[in-house]
Amino acid sequence: MPAANDIRKGQVIKFNGEPHLVMETMHRTPGNLRAFVQIKMRNLRYGKALDQRFASTDTVEVLPTEKKSLEFSYADRGSYAFMDPNTFEQIELNEATLGDVKNYLTPGGTVDVLFVDEKPLSIDLPSTVSLKIVESAEGVRGDTSSNVQKPAKLETGLVIQVPLFVKEGEVVRVSTIDGTYLGRA
Repeated sequence: MPAANDIRKGQVIKFNGEPHLVMETMHRTPGNLRAFVQIKMRNLRYGKALDQRFASTDTVEVLPTEKKSLEFSYADRGSYAFMDPNTFEQIELNEATLGDVKNYLTPGGTVDVLFVDEKPLSIDLPSTVSLKIVESAEGVRGDTSSNVQKPAKLETGLVIQVPLFVKEGEVVRVSTIDGTYLGRA
């Protein structure tokens, strides 16, 4: 097992029996104390971030990881199916594992899945996705004095705020970071 000094950003380590993604590492040597490594990490099961201090001689277990690009196939009763376009292997993930990611998945869309010990743990979406508006109220004519917005329901069930000129049936770009409208696609 490597020492805490050898841990780098992007690695997945086992801490308190749970996999954690290392987001930032800082090696510190205070004047009259022993050297230590400050690691900022995120729990991959629950999403909680924490800072942890390790002595520079502590050993840390690094988990083997693999990142695969998978294509979303379909959703069925809380289970979401993804397919590897190279091997045609199908992987199913439950709704709890996906979290808010499910609001941005469309059939045929590609996502990056992080596998730790051959188990899928987290999903990285592209920064923007294009989604079709399935339900939206008509804008009121003449109500354009300021940036007036209305709610619109997307094909995935997500409801976002869009400008009045956007109509039902149009495809819009949505940010996957905060779920905001970015423009027409």
